[in-house]
Amino acid sequence: MTNERLPVAFVDDDETLRAANVQTLELAGYEPLPLPSAEAALDALDAGFEGVVVTDLRMPGMNGLTLHRELKRRDPDLPVILVTGHGDIETAVAALQEGVYDFIAKPYAGERLLLSVGRAAEKRRLVMENRRLREAAERGSGGTPLLGDTAVMERLRETIRQIAGAEVDVLIEGETGTGKEVVAQLIHDLSPRAAKPYVVLNCGALPESTMESELFGHERGAFTGADRKRIGRIEHADGGTLFLDELESMPPALQVKLLRVLEAREVAPLGLNETRNVDLRVVAAVKVDLSDPAQRGDFREDLYYRLNVVTLRIPSLRERRDDIPLLFMHFLSRAATRFRREAPPLTPALRDRLMRHDWPGNVRELVHFAERVALGIEPREEVRIESAAEGGGLAEQVARYEAGVLRETLARHRGDVQAAVDELKLPRKTFYDKLQRHGLAPKDFR
Repeated sequence: MTNERLPVAFVDDDETLRAANVQTLELAGYEPLPLPSAEAALDALDAGFEGVVVTDLRMPGMNGLTLHRELKRRDPDLPVILVTGHGDIETAVAALQEGVYDFIAKPYAGERLLLSVGRAAEKRRLVMENRRLREAAERGSGGTPLLGDTAVMERLRETIRQIAGAEVDVLIEGETGTGKEVVAQLIHDLSPRAAKPYVVLNCGALPESTMESELFGHERGAFTGADRKRIGRIEHADGGTLFLDELESMPPALQVKLLRVLEAREVAPLGLNETRNVDLRVVAAVKVDLSDPAQRGDFREDLYYRLNVVTLRIPSLRERRDDIPLLFMHFLSRAATRFRREAPPLTPALRDRLMRHDWPGNVRELVHFAERVALGIEPREEVRIESAAEGGGLAEQVARYEAGVLRETLARHRGDVQAAVDELKLPRKTFYDKLQRHGLAPKDFR
């Protein structure tokens, strides 16, 4: 929500004064809501009102101060601006102690009204944004743990729903901390195998000497120290899902045996001359692009193609920056509950920091940052302007700012070009030229 077309309720019993101020507000880009009395304002406004209230102090019936008190009971964060005569200045100053946002003494110029409304509008925008982010985080994006409103996350959730019920193996690619484990668990939970075992093995966390036994199991006496029979992870996942994390770390010798399991759906424990059939689905996660030979290294090409029935790529936070505030508020609320603290609001300085950081650790890094903010140990920052030494010359800084404004506007209007053009007051051709220059496409925000 921006100041443009933000609703402003103007409450005054003087019809001429109402009409004059409505015109001032309209010309400034607001959406005025003229109301003739405090009682009419109480009927028209609720806790979901996203704008600002300007009310005269002296009116027949309920006065402006009483209206302020009633509105505050409904929504303590609603900014109310009081318009007073010269004889009411003392009352107005006292009203500030009761939470009135500002007061304007009559007679006043239109610029004075707009200055006060502008400041109140920015405060209201932050309050409503925090509320929407918290509500969206609590809803959990349609009941799945994959939070995010960007187009790439909507497509990912839809793809997961489509493939969850299919009996196909899945390869998940993504950087560290993007949520590959969450996606694997979700595929299992939405599948017909949900009631069966979900078995996890991190291939990068086990030494090569024990990985074979962990995967395939062994019989008693199969090797020195094997004093009892052990069921391997593959056999334990029979009927359910086997999740192999960091598969690129699996030794080549074991890759050959895993390929056999995938092709024949049978396992041969160490020390046993016979095989056992297994019914399982394999979901594997990797941090590298296995289709690129340079990144694949000694990972077997035939195993890659056997797994590459369905490949899901999890985007990094850099690729879905517009989701960062939503994710942060979700993790902040969760951390505040765990630490028994009150979650601080998302301030402009904090939002600026969230959007500027590259988040190489992705969601995992964001979680830890939210925990530090909840504990109050993260230093507070003011919004700063990047210097040329930090971020390039003036042209680069302006281009970066312009790209950010375009991206946020498209996200706010979900890719609606006409709405974005109207808000930014740009010719349509200029708007498209700027999108092309910054590599942005409206379809990515729908």
